[in-house]
Amino acid sequence: MTKMQAKSGPFRDLLQNLTPTAIICLLILIGLILLAILAPWISPHMPTKILTNESYQLSSDTMLLGGDYLGRDMVSRLIYALRITLGVTFIVTVLAFFIGCLMGFLAAVLGGIWDTVLSRVVDALIALPAIMIALIVIGALGSSLPVLIVTLAIIDSTRVFRVARALAMNIVVSDFVEAARVRGEDLKWIMWHEIMPNALGPLAAEFGIRFTYAILFMSALGFLGLGIQPPHADLGLLIRENMQGLLFGSYAPLYPALLISLITISINIFVDWYLQQLDTALPNEF
Repeated sequence: MTKMQAKSGPFRDLLQNLTPTAIICLLILIGLILLAILAPWISPHMPTKILTNESYQLSSDTMLLGGDYLGRDMVSRLIYALRITLGVTFIVTVLAFFIGCLMGFLAAVLGGIWDTVLSRVVDALIALPAIMIALIVIGALGSSLPVLIVTLAIIDSTRVFRVARALAMNIVVSDFVEAARVRGEDLKWIMWHEIMPNALGPLAAEFGIRFTYAILFMSALGFLGLGIQPPHADLGLLIRENMQGLLFGSYAPLYPALLISLITISINIFVDWYLQQLDTALPNEF
């Protein structure tokens, strides 16, 4: 039995310790996720449909939050931009964690030259500004969706690598890992059946942090015009497209900015609560 299996009880009690603030943040996140999933059914209009020839039309019966610079419904644009932002960010974060955890666990378990080489490569990537790496890759290969996803995932995986390696270095010297080696378990078994379950708590918190970072980074690329390309849009591109609306008294660029803030703040507050509960439940784990 691994150490995490022996102490699984405290994790089942986490939901019982939800604070009012954590509950509000969790409900906000669930609501936004449902909004993104149900976008085709709840969106009042198609996001690319032009409803009026007037730019930045103010709120009306047909356009609750007004129109954008082409006369499209802002509510519909926001819902679909939220869908794209959350969907792409989730894929990026999952891919980043797969790469980062795999490399981090390998470095910790194999040690020696493998640990040195992998760590130095990651250090070199982290030393370069993330935005510069993204600009170079996207400028050379284009801003297609696969290029965007892989680029962001590799950039994010370097941070995951450090966390995964640090956790694995502490776990790999444990008695139950040594027992698994004595039993003749292979490298794959040790990584995914011994190390991963015991690192899952802190990695879950790191997932929320990386998810937030990916949203902000993707929105920044969208604002620069290097992310999702028109006629589709993420939240960052919506801000870029409608910046001139502020000169005409339109709030169109503020709505996606508020959504980005709402998502990132809610995730950060919930992750802070989770880390506090994790420290209380497993005070001697890591």
